[in-house]
Amino acid sequence: MILYGASPRATIALDRCARINAWIDGRDFVTPEDIHAVLYDILRHRIILSFEAQAEGITTDDVIQKIVQNVPLP
Repeated sequence: MILYGASPRATIALDRCARINAWIDGRDFVTPEDIHAVLYDILRHRIILSFEAQAEGITTDDVIQKIVQNVPLP
């Protein structure tokens, strides 16, 4: 389904935005909830779907949701 995945710069952006989200909440540490809060906004425009996925009506959010479901939280 994925033609091009997120680059290493996406992980840097994810780290920075999760830290900012934690800071806004008054914490000096990041939780999995902080990552989930910014995950879609960070990855949505960085993942390029294949033609087949687009033809089937699959969205980038669908792909991100499937990835999140397959990654267990601690």
